[in-house]
Order: sequence, then C-alpha cells, then structure tokens
Amino acid sequence: MTDLLMQTWENYTASWREGTVDQQRALFAAALSTDCVYRDPLGMASGWDELAAYIANFHLQVPGGHFVTRKFASHHQRCMAQWNMVNRQGEVIGEGYSFGQYNATGKLTSMTGFYEVA
Repeated sequence: MTDLLMQTWENYTASWREGTVDQQRALFAAALSTDCVYRDPLGMASGWDELAAYIANFHLQVPGGHFVTRKFASHHQRCMAQWNMVNRQGEVIGEGYSFGQYNATGKLTSMTGFYEVA
C-alpha cells in the first residue's frame, strides 16, 4: 500500500510543476479527490479549481518552481513528506514538510504544508 500512496503523492507533487491545464487536471485526477483541501501557512484551497488557482499564483511568484520529495512515510491512509522547493534550474530555494490524508480509494483528501514564512 505504501508504494500506491507514494505514487499518488508524487502525482500530486508533479501537479505543482509548470505545464498545461490538461496535464495538471490529469495529475489531479490521478491523485486527488474532487473535494480535497490544501492548507499551508499562507492560505487554503478547497477543490481542484481553487488549488489550480493557488498553484498558478505560486508560479507567478516562483516561475518554474516545483517540489522534490526527499523522504516519504505512510500508514493508515496518512503520509508525511519532507521536500525541497527548487527553482527552474533545480537549485534548492526552500524546504518543508507536508502531511496528507487519503480516502478509501487512495486519493488525497487533505494536504497540509509546513515551511518557514519570511
């Protein structure tokens, strides 16, 4: 089960990379429940549309920014990921932790990120 949850997490993480709306929606479909909720120190997004807008705003601030999972652990339909935020060149520009909760079909229902805010 851990491999399935990790693959779902990586699909979710990939949705934060720059790409087309269709690519992002395909990754959302592979990883997220339609009523998922994302939270971090700067805001919250409910559902795919709000999350897509949140990610688009992220890319306005950090063009080419994306996340690379450094460590992943899961149990009982929950996970913890340690990650690096990297720029378009792959240089680390931040780090943090996220926690996820999955539904019975293995889709993420809740993602909560923790990182230092300037």
